[in-house]
Amino acid sequence: MKIYFFAKTLGFDVVASANDAPPEGAVEISQAEYAELFAGQGVGKRIAANDNGAPILVDAAGPSPELLISIERNWRDAELLKTDGLVARHRDELDSQAATTLSDADYSVLQTYRCDLRNWPKSRKFPTVADRPVLRMPSSATGAAVKRKRVRKPVQVTESV
Repeated sequence: MKIYFFAKTLGFDVVASANDAPPEGAVEISQAEYAELFAGQGVGKRIAANDNGAPILVDAAGPSPELLISIERNWRDAELLKTDGLVARHRDELDSQAATTLSDADYSVLQTYRCDLRNWPKSRKFPTVADRPVLRMPSSATGAAVKRKRVRKPVQVTESV
């Protein structure tokens, strides 16, 4: 049995008869090389051809720049969506003149973060994951609403005659 590799198609052909002439444009490889190539694919490598048309293992190509940009824009959009509720709640509390869950400082930090998210695609570091904007607000600010004491007026009892 002979195994041939075709650089043009990156394909293989297994020929049962040892007397057959090699196909045009093919390079003969051993069964051990064949097994090594497919084992390499199993650990994330890909099969390519060298300058002589022989098969070699190379590192798999990473995502395209377009895909990285798309991933980062989706992350940014999700982060903005996650903080929309906090902003809406804070504004509602202000409108109803109730005590706010977020302090003025926390709200300012949140709005700065949202502004950084909107500007993230324009950054020269975009779309590097390590350089994403980071929300630096205490986790308590994003939790449940702060409990407030209710002030009740004493009940006045009136006598009826």
